[in-house]
Amino acid sequence: MALPVPDTLHLTLARFWWLVCDPAPGRLGYSLRMTCACTLVILICEIWQVPETALPAFVTMALWQKDRMTNVLAGVGVNLLFAVVILLMFGLVHLTLDHPLSLVAATALLSLGFFFLGSASKLKPVAYMLALIVVYALIAIDQAPVGELATRALLYADLFILIPGGVMVVVGGLICPSPQTVLTHAIATRLRLSARLLQQPDALVQEQATAMLREGAGDMLKSLKMAKLEKLWRDHDLECLHQAIYSSVATLALAHAATRDHSIPHSASSLIQTLFEMAAIFEKGDYPTDISTPSALGTSPALQELALLLSTFTTPAPKNQQKEAEKDESGPAGFFFPDAFTNPEHVRFAVKGTAAVMLSYFLFKVLAWPGIHTCVITCFIVALPTMGEMISKLTLRIAGALVGGAMGIGSLIILMPHLQNSAAFLAMMAAGALVACWIKTGDERIAYAGLQIGLAFFLSDLKGYGPTTDMTTARDRIIGILLGNFITYAVFTSIWPTSAYDKIRDTLRNVFHALDALAIAPPRTQQLVHAAAVQTALGTTERTIEFASMEPPHMRADMPHLAAYHTATQQAALLAEDVLIPALSSETAHQITQLEQGLPK
Repeated sequence: MALPVPDTLHLTLARFWWLVCDPAPGRLGYSLRMTCACTLVILICEIWQVPETALPAFVTMALWQKDRMTNVLAGVGVNLLFAVVILLMFGLVHLTLDHPLSLVAATALLSLGFFFLGSASKLKPVAYMLALIVVYALIAIDQAPVGELATRALLYADLFILIPGGVMVVVGGLICPSPQTVLTHAIATRLRLSARLLQQPDALVQEQATAMLREGAGDMLKSLKMAKLEKLWRDHDLECLHQAIYSSVATLALAHAATRDHSIPHSASSLIQTLFEMAAIFEKGDYPTDISTPSALGTSPALQELALLLSTFTTPAPKNQQKEAEKDESGPAGFFFPDAFTNPEHVRFAVKGTAAVMLSYFLFKVLAWPGIHTCVITCFIVALPTMGEMISKLTLRIAGALVGGAMGIGSLIILMPHLQNSAAFLAMMAAGALVACWIKTGDERIAYAGLQIGLAFFLSDLKGYGPTTDMTTARDRIIGILLGNFITYAVFTSIWPTSAYDKIRDTLRNVFHALDALAIAPPRTQQLVHAAAVQTALGTTERTIEFASMEPPHMRADMPHLAAYHTATQQAALLAEDVLIPALSSETAHQITQLEQGLPK
């Protein structure tokens, strides 16, 4: 009998708490390494007496990666890019110094450019981090419009990126695992979860399996690419891992299909044991070969197909077949997206983001309240393209700002007066950063809250150099964060409001494109590539439907086919698993065609 499908499209309070506490494999290590990096950045800034230490610490949290190679490349790339920006700003400041209106115009133009790059190019989300630092430097120059001080402000702005970038390169290269280790652990996690599905397919395990399936193979392929760049591993080993990436996604899909439609026979214990043994090998950083095919699996076609898949789990596929399938499913090449200069949504997003930034800027200037300048930099962190995304993330942002602010003010009242040395101060900052990093490294549905907690906590407790008990600054900065959230929300929901509903049909079209390719792909290698692409497209579609369902009632009234899209997505998810089973493939191909033709126009 089919098990009930858990509702993953609504972030209830219970589900939110489960995502916060979820001990996902590798999450603790990732959080601890990120915390270590943030703490080291704070220490370096305190030693060098860099003002506004909160910004370098926040940039570190936002840009830190799982593996050492990605950290090194990101650290070097961001610093090179920002060096170019700083050179441009030196000329810009020379033209705008002592000319307030010119400085305001420059701030608006820079904001417009960075928001456009964040929407229409592959620079996202680095574009927002660069914009945040650049605009902050311009605000600082505006507050002290003296040539020498302006130059010093720009140099400090460069340090805001240089220090996190240097820590990412040096410390990230020392304490982070290799990309191959990250990859083998990810494959092991999928194998272990497949075994748990066959052992005890309860609702929690099913939800974990569904969430991991929707990740597809994207993150693992990035780890493989970084492993190739390291030049430390044999080409044959990387080819075997390349095949294992797609095999692990298909294994999890077949295990999910087996638990959905059939009771698991006792004879499947050998298959479960094989999955656990393979996971243990991958966990050690190696990969299995010569895998024996478990037998006596009863009448379940899904289990039989799963057993056959395991026998070739790491067998390198013909390169031409795999590359051909990956080319079909790969994203657009080039720096800009194909519709960068034809889709008006990119320009509208840039205009709305710039409007929010300038409204915040004028607010804190008119009020003559420098402490709330955080409302300006908050706009770059919270801007999102659709109204559904704005609403779904608003609660996370406000909750994160309040939690981070409460942590910051609480530490000022309770802990700061008793700190006797810099080590105790750093320990306190590390503890607060760990809370933010733990949430930031969780599911994408809660990661925004982690960033907001970190931003509010750092801005509250990092003023000047060393411990502080000034709660006025903490109060002002938290007010600025909340103002920035509300101004951005008001602008984006009032000017050219974009509904997530308008994007659902395009995302569903990607799902059926991958499903059609999966149904007609004769070689097993190509099938596995398309199967992973289907899961990624399904994840995007489900999130888009979730965003649309959270929009205001007056907007949902113009969504006549939302329920039909949701139903079609659920049916497509079932077909994506069934089409991997040869005994069901012909029937499934017909169902895919019917489902695609039945979509509302």
